[in-house]
Amino acid sequence: MNKDKIKNLDRIDLTILDVLQKNGRISNSELSKKVNLSASPCLERVKRLEQDGYIERYGAFLNASKLKYGMSAFIQVTLDRTTADVFNDFRVQVIKIKEVAECHMVAGGFDYLLQLRFEDMDAFRKLLGIIVELPGVSQTHTYMVMEHVKRYSGVPILES
Repeated sequence: MNKDKIKNLDRIDLTILDVLQKNGRISNSELSKKVNLSASPCLERVKRLEQDGYIERYGAFLNASKLKYGMSAFIQVTLDRTTADVFNDFRVQVIKIKEVAECHMVAGGFDYLLQLRFEDMDAFRKLLGIIVELPGVSQTHTYMVMEHVKRYSGVPILES
């Protein structure tokens, strides 16, 4: 990570970010010990990092299989036209589909890359039927996930 590009963050701030993204439930007392600060200045730094937008939110990583969303796939979506209104219409509709875990507008041979979460192939077929009917969709290509080799592990902050 190029620390020259990160304005106003020192080593303690970076350590706080690294620790919090690995364990968002850590108490301020434990966090302050890990970064060698007393509790009050540590809490002030965390609040500043939140206010400055370095910390967007806190959450939990759930077991998708236990919640009947154990299968996943990626779908490339090509739109019929690349105009602002077509992009906007697609964006508005895809956000409403709860099984779309992520949606990225990309540059290259297609327009969007979607990550889907679903229970089984029947659920996938229904979901694909919804996606191909979204405004402006002209073509899709599906890639079924067979194994999760590496999942989201946060933003690289500190060299290990």
